[in-house]
Amino acid sequence: MATIDAFKAPSLVSKKTQKKMKNEGDDDVIVDSTALPTRNISTEEDSEMQEVSDKPNFAPASAAETKTVVKGHRKIPVPQHRLSPLKRHWLEIYAPLVEHMKLQVRMNVKARAVELRTSPTTEDTSALQKGADFVRAFALGFEVQDAMALLRLDDIFLESFEIKDVKTLHGDHLARAIGRIAGRDGKTKFTIENASKTRIVLADTKIHILGSFQNIKIARDAVCNLILGSPPGKVYASLRTVAARMKERF
Repeated sequence: MATIDAFKAPSLVSKKTQKKMKNEGDDDVIVDSTALPTRNISTEEDSEMQEVSDKPNFAPASAAETKTVVKGHRKIPVPQHRLSPLKRHWLEIYAPLVEHMKLQVRMNVKARAVELRTSPTTEDTSALQKGADFVRAFALGFEVQDAMALLRLDDIFLESFEIKDVKTLHGDHLARAIGRIAGRDGKTKFTIENASKTRIVLADTKIHILGSFQNIKIARDAVCNLILGSPPGKVYASLRTVAARMKERF
């Protein structure tokens, strides 16, 4: 009777190679893991490895180091038509910058600019930027008391844009757009200011808004709607809705 090996397909490996592979397979030995010698790591070596792998430790910075004020200076140009108001209100502008912000201030008459720089007594790192924003707001046409909010609060910003950024207008169309924003005796402008809790300055075709981020957005939307041709009554209605929503929020 024929065996199963007789029906196997012929191998591609020669008999000599098969015999060699069989002899090599006999040399395989199973090694027990418990029979291998183990090396005990001492606690000293373990602690050394941990020290090497740990992150470096640094001492916390002192309060004086964290509040280091970088020396700097700012030069804010003043338009010709704002030089007289600047001279008239110079003491009101000078006092908060020197007494509260601890800055050094001078008026450069030749260059028509107000120059600010830090002093050794300056404590606030943002004092120089706040002072520059305060002077710039006054130069744009805001009252001193309104511009002083930039020194007292951190969430007050100043935004400027032109009417042509919203819509390209010329001649009488531009004049009517400015008239719609201002209103009779400034009624529309005051209404937008009171409803959005902002301050607005109309300087020819430029519009400057002072307030918080959300309030600036409300005032800007109202002004843009007036520029695009919306009737004042419709803008008043939307402002009343926004004002009521703000009262509910707070």
